[in-house]
Amino acid sequence: MGKIHRLQYEQILNTSIDNAWTFFSRAENLEKITPPYMRYAITSPPTNKPVYAGQIITYVIHPVLGIPLRWMTEITHVAEGKYFIDEQRQGPYGLWHHQHHFEPVPEGVRMTDIVHYSMPLGILGDIAHALFVQRQLRDIFAFRKAAIERLFGTH
Repeated sequence: MGKIHRLQYEQILNTSIDNAWTFFSRAENLEKITPPYMRYAITSPPTNKPVYAGQIITYVIHPVLGIPLRWMTEITHVAEGKYFIDEQRQGPYGLWHHQHHFEPVPEGVRMTDIVHYSMPLGILGDIAHALFVQRQLRDIFAFRKAAIERLFGTH
């Protein structure tokens, strides 16, 4: 496994913990905060309920040159209203571990994303990371931040 990278993003949502949890704990809402060029599409059957430990979510993304990549994640941990964790089971990374935390604060809800990831393919993955993956992940989270501010407001 290559070097493990860490991303952390935090923002305050102008909403209640219940509203934040209801939105973010439903996989179908991820499309609303993903850049359109990614052409994000869930391929697993809809559950019409919040995420749960053991849930498998499959989807297709098009991160580079419109080339489709299939991705499978498992929701490994859930504490309702507080956090959930998704981990890649199949996909483009050597490791993908994404924590989604929600905390009530006087201004609304503090939402924190913590991602640990590594690239596959040894030195080739490291080169891809340096050339475009790191920047693309930053851009995706910047897009998400702006989309979330449009949905929930900001402080």
